[in-house]
Amino acid sequence: MSARITAVLLAGVSFACPAVAHAQSADPLPATAPSPDTSAAPVTATAAPQETGVAGDGDGDIVVTAQRREQSVLSVPIAVSAIAGNTLATKGINNSANLAAAVPNLQISSPYGNTQPNFSLRGISVANEYNSNQASPVGVYIDDIYLASRTAHGMGLFDLERVEVLRGPQGTLFGRNTTGGAINFITKAPALNGNSGYAEGGYGNFDTYTAQAAIETTMVENQLGLRISGNYAQGDGQIDNVFPGGRDANSQNTLQGRAVLRIRPGDGPLDIRLKVYGGRDRGTQAAVHGLQPFRTGLGFFQTNENRIGLNRTEAYGASATIAYELSPTLTFTSITSRDGGAQNLQQAADGSPLDVLDINWRSNFQQFSEEARVNYAGDRVKLVAGGFYGWDQVTTDNTFNIGQALGPGVNGGFFQHYRQTRRSYAVFAQGDYDLTEKLVLTLGARYTWDRSRYSDGYAYLFAGDVGGAQTPLATTVPCAGVPGTCPYDPAARFALDGRNNALTGRVSLAYTFDGGTLVYASYNRGYRSGAFNGGGYTSSAGINYIAPERVNAYEVGVKGRYFDNALTLTAAGFYYDYSNQQVQDTRPGPVSFLVNAPKAEVYGAEGEARLRVSPAITLTAAAGYLHAQYKELTLQNTVLNGNDLPFAPRFTAQGGVDLTLFRNGTDGLTVSPSVAYFSRQYFSPFNTVNAIGTAQQNSELQQEGYAKVNLTAALTTGRITFKAFANNLFNARTYAYGLDLRGAGFPYNFLVPSTPRTYGGSIRVAF
Repeated sequence: MSARITAVLLAGVSFACPAVAHAQSADPLPATAPSPDTSAAPVTATAAPQETGVAGDGDGDIVVTAQRREQSVLSVPIAVSAIAGNTLATKGINNSANLAAAVPNLQISSPYGNTQPNFSLRGISVANEYNSNQASPVGVYIDDIYLASRTAHGMGLFDLERVEVLRGPQGTLFGRNTTGGAINFITKAPALNGNSGYAEGGYGNFDTYTAQAAIETTMVENQLGLRISGNYAQGDGQIDNVFPGGRDANSQNTLQGRAVLRIRPGDGPLDIRLKVYGGRDRGTQAAVHGLQPFRTGLGFFQTNENRIGLNRTEAYGASATIAYELSPTLTFTSITSRDGGAQNLQQAADGSPLDVLDINWRSNFQQFSEEARVNYAGDRVKLVAGGFYGWDQVTTDNTFNIGQALGPGVNGGFFQHYRQTRRSYAVFAQGDYDLTEKLVLTLGARYTWDRSRYSDGYAYLFAGDVGGAQTPLATTVPCAGVPGTCPYDPAARFALDGRNNALTGRVSLAYTFDGGTLVYASYNRGYRSGAFNGGGYTSSAGINYIAPERVNAYEVGVKGRYFDNALTLTAAGFYYDYSNQQVQDTRPGPVSFLVNAPKAEVYGAEGEARLRVSPAITLTAAAGYLHAQYKELTLQNTVLNGNDLPFAPRFTAQGGVDLTLFRNGTDGLTVSPSVAYFSRQYFSPFNTVNAIGTAQQNSELQQEGYAKVNLTAALTTGRITFKAFANNLFNARTYAYGLDLRGAGFPYNFLVPSTPRTYGGSIRVAF
C-alpha cells in the first residue's frame, strides 16, 4: 500500500458518510389468539370482494381487536383504520410500504424501495434516523406480537384477515415504543370447519411474475385444522440502469411461506395456535439520484450506476398462542414468539459509475417475546391485564467505502462492528367501566422497565478496494481523539449501558347516542425508549445513549352510521405535546450524532367516510390535516424552531369508488379506481435551511405535493376471478426519501425515486 494512499485516507476522515438503513420483505409472522370473521365491509376501505364473488353490499362492521378484545370498529374510542385482507388486494396493496394509499395521516418512505419502510403517523416517525438498530416509534405487530427489528417491517402482504392501524400513542396495550401509533397485521388461521383454499398467478410489466396460494384442511371438525400459505414475486428492475452491463435497480425476488396449526381439544375452552414462517428477499437495491454530472441526459426513472447491489434479507420464526376460557367471563391468553433474520445490503449510494460511496450493510437479528394476559367481561366492567417480556439483539458489521470521494485511485473507508441487546419488562391493565348505559369510562396504565447494552464495539479506518481485502490503518472506535489519529488496535473494544423506566397510560370517556353515534375524548401518554447511536464509527465520542421520547396526546372523535346505514363516518381531532424526538445530526468528520429534539407540537384532524350509493356503487374517502413543527431544535448551531417535522405532509387525502358493472349471485365485474394525494413534505429537520458554514443544499431534500392514481378490476365467474391492476397510473415522478450528504462532505445529496407505473393481471381459483 503506497504511502500516498495511506496519507490521503488518514487526512480524508474529515469527510462524512452517513448511513442509511433498511428492512426486508420476508414475512415474520408470529401467531395470535383466534380472530373473528372479518368478511364484513371495513370502515376505511371499500367492501371487500369474497374469494368467489364481487364486492359485497353488506352493512356489517369489521370486527377489530384494537383493545385486545373483539369489538366493532365503530364502538372503539380510538382512531383506528381497519382494512380487510381482500380489500388490500382490491386497492393493489401488496406490501406494507403501500398502506399510505388507504389510511389518512399515514406517510411511508424508505431509502430502499419496499425495504424497511419508515412509518410516519400524524408526523411522528424516525425522522432522518437511518440505522437499523433503532426502534420504530410506530409499533409494528403481527398478530399482537411486537416486531423489534425494523428489518422485519417491509413485508409482503398475503393471506391476511385484516390490517388495523391505530393512530396516536398506544401506551397501554400496545405499549412498547409506540409514540406514533401501532400497525397490527392479523393473519388467517384455520376456522376448524371444512376444507378450502385458493391459488393465484399473475404477470405484469417489468417481466414480473407473482403467485400466491393457501390451503386449509380440517382434520377433526371444530378441533384440529391446518392452513398453509405462500407468496412469490419475481421481476426485473423497475429503474433502468444505463451503465453497460449493470443491473437495473428495484427488482423483485421474494419467497415467503407460513403454516398455522390450530388445536381445540374436544371443541372445549382451550384454543392453541402454532405457527411457523420463513421468507427471503433477493431483489436489487433501490435507485439513487446522486452525483449530478452523471444524471445528464437521464430520465427520472433511470440511473447510471456501476455497482447496483442486492438486498439480501431473510426472516424466520415460530410462535404459540394459547387461549383458555376459565369461565364465561374470564379468559387467559399466552403469546410466545421466537424470531430471527438477517440482512446483507450492497448499496451503491452515489448514483454514478464512480466508487464515491459504496456501503455494505450487514446485520443479524434475534428476538424473543412473551405476553400473558387475562380478559374479564362482566356486566359493567371489562378488563384486560397482564405482563410482557421482550428481548432482542442485533449484531452489525457494516463497511463504508469512501475512498474515491477523497481522490482518484484512493480506495478505502471504515469498517464498523457492534452488538446491541435490549430487554423490556412491563405490566399493564386497562378497564372499561359503564358509568351509565351509554357512558363508558376507560382507565389504563402500563409501567415499563427498559435495559439496553451496546457491546463489542469497534471500528477502524482501512485501505482497500470495494469488496476486496482490507488493510487496517487506524482504530476509530474506541478512539476519543481526532478520527484517524489512534493507532490500530485489534483488541480495542467499546461498551455502553442504557436504562430507563416509564409510566404510560390512557384515560377516555365515550358516549353512545340512541342512534348509535359514538363520541369520545381521550388522553394518552406514549413512550419510546432511549437509544444508542448506531451511526458512530469514526469516533467513540459520537456513540451515546440519548433520552426517551414522550408524547402527551389529547384527542376527541366521533363515529357513526347514517341514512339507513348507507353512510359511515368517522372523524378525530388531536393535539400532541411531543418531546425528545430522536434525530440524526450528520456533520463532516465523518460524524453522525444521535440527539434529542427538545420540543415539538403536533395537531390536526382527520376524517373517513364510506357511502353505499346503491348495490352497485360504493364511495370511500379519507382526508387528514396535520400541523407538525419543532418548537425547540438546534442542530449544527442553527436554530430550527418552527420547521416541519420530516415526512409530515400538511394535507393527505384518499378517495375511491367500487363500481359493480354487473352481478349475478356471486359472479360479476367490479372496477375500483382510487387516488391518493400528499402535500409537500421535507426529508430533513432542516427543511430548506442550510447550516452556516456548510455546503448543505437542503432545499433539494423535499417532495412537492403529488397525487397517484390506481385502478383495479375484478371479474368473477364461478370459482375463478380475473384481476387487472395499474398502480401509479399516470407515472407520477416523486421521491420517496432524501438524506443530506452535502453537509457531510460529499458533492451531492442522496435521493431515492419512488416506483414508476406498474400494471398487470392475475387469475385466482378458489376451492
